[in-house]
Amino acid sequence: MQRFAALFESLDTTNATSAKVEVMAEYFRSAPAADAAWAVYVLMGRRVKRSVGQSLLHTWLIEEAGLPAWLVDETYGSVGDLAETIALLVAADVPGTQAPECGLGADLAFSRWFTERILPLADLDPAAKRAQVTGWWRQLGYRECFLVNKLLTGALRVGVSRSLVTRALAAVFDQPRIQIERGLIGEWQPSADFWQALARNEGSRHVSHPYPFFLASPLEGPAAGLGAREQWLAEWKWDGIRGQIVRRRGECTLWSRGEEIITARFPEITTAASFLPDGAVIDGEVVAWKEDRVLPFAHLQQRIGRLKLTAKILQDIPARFIAYDLLELGGEDIRPQPLRHRRRELAVILEQLSGQIIQLSPQIPEVSWQDLAAQRQQARARGVEGIMLKNWESHYGTGRQRGSWWKWKIDPFVFDGVLLYAAPGNGRRSNLYTDYTFGVWSGDTLVPVAKAYSGLNAEEIQELDRWIRAHTREKFGIVRSVESHYVFELAYEGIAKSTRHKSGVALRFPRILRWRKDKAAGEADQLADLQRVLAEQRV
Repeated sequence: MQRFAALFESLDTTNATSAKVEVMAEYFRSAPAADAAWAVYVLMGRRVKRSVGQSLLHTWLIEEAGLPAWLVDETYGSVGDLAETIALLVAADVPGTQAPECGLGADLAFSRWFTERILPLADLDPAAKRAQVTGWWRQLGYRECFLVNKLLTGALRVGVSRSLVTRALAAVFDQPRIQIERGLIGEWQPSADFWQALARNEGSRHVSHPYPFFLASPLEGPAAGLGAREQWLAEWKWDGIRGQIVRRRGECTLWSRGEEIITARFPEITTAASFLPDGAVIDGEVVAWKEDRVLPFAHLQQRIGRLKLTAKILQDIPARFIAYDLLELGGEDIRPQPLRHRRRELAVILEQLSGQIIQLSPQIPEVSWQDLAAQRQQARARGVEGIMLKNWESHYGTGRQRGSWWKWKIDPFVFDGVLLYAAPGNGRRSNLYTDYTFGVWSGDTLVPVAKAYSGLNAEEIQELDRWIRAHTREKFGIVRSVESHYVFELAYEGIAKSTRHKSGVALRFPRILRWRKDKAAGEADQLADLQRVLAEQRV
């Protein structure tokens, strides 16, 4: 545990990506196989099933700290992170002092922390859980105590992306990143055997495993800067769930980009895919489609959120698969082939299918860049997010590699909202108020409509944090309500009706565009403005 804790600290105290890759590679080379596998699992953001909730940990902390509940809550509010608060108040040592020579973290392997301590918690009764966890608090040093609580809550964030982890592994195993990526996709259990299989370059572990997804980069400037128009395939950017259909050895599996099997959620797509030739893998988008048009993403969300698919939901929100690319043909990986070849083979395969459940993403005609820009302005009316641009000679890469695939999205919706609530962030921002809730006017009342935590620079965050602390109205645990004073311009990608929110609307991907210090709170938008946008959406 101490070795992983040292790795975590190194990763958390540097912003240099090369340094992060280097320290991870050093850890992977020297750690036992099982520990290395668990480290990859955790660093990639995967979580074990939570057996102890934050509310229980908070209750136990108050009981164990021997301090008044209000003082514990004040400390929690100041620190902004429950795991760190626990470590500060009850760990066997405190930051800056000598850690205990012996303890639970000094002699137990990282993997054994999971297999022998964290995972078995699920089988204990509440009293036994409390005795186990609080016993760890008392015997661990600050660093290990903090880390164990992060692992318990599933809130371990250390600024390491999947691509950085695979870069480190590629260096350790001397393998191409694309092979490492494929070995890590889908469901897998961390173990010494898994680590050794990854080192042996055994590739996919199951007949249904997909390929790592290739992602486009956002195009900020004019598309004409990409060069000759005829070098680029243009197609609509559909608003759905990115997925891969895997057809191998008589089986059909539908994977989401989040590496989740969603086959059972879309039986009509699975049925259509059963007529694909064996040894084929297709990349595309699952969309809600009815009466020859795509439905807003909110309709698809209704279907995803249901535990059981009824005949009515299948009829009301039918799905289609818009095929973008062919990754495997006849059992052969054709990703290194140019897009021109892959799309031609994809068209041949899809022509042999009956019906339109799986259809080729239509190509926008090779008009000039100027004409294409004009067509892009029609995207919202078509129910799409913009235009995709892909170089005809590009291979199918891994992750986000700039240069060959671009997403040229339409401008987002915007509104002006008033800051209502603030909560601390995570990691290095756990002592700053960086998670904000914004509201709009409904009559004389401000109604919350969006949460956002991105869009401000470091100086603005520091300034706003000081203002929040000085203008707090009430405290609700770590959340503060603030005076209705500051207005912010926010962007969002879409809007839908919501019965879970008091406002009656839910905004998709809200984020801060700018701090409108030139506006008074009374000049913020009305709820009716958002409802008008909702009414104008295609239903």
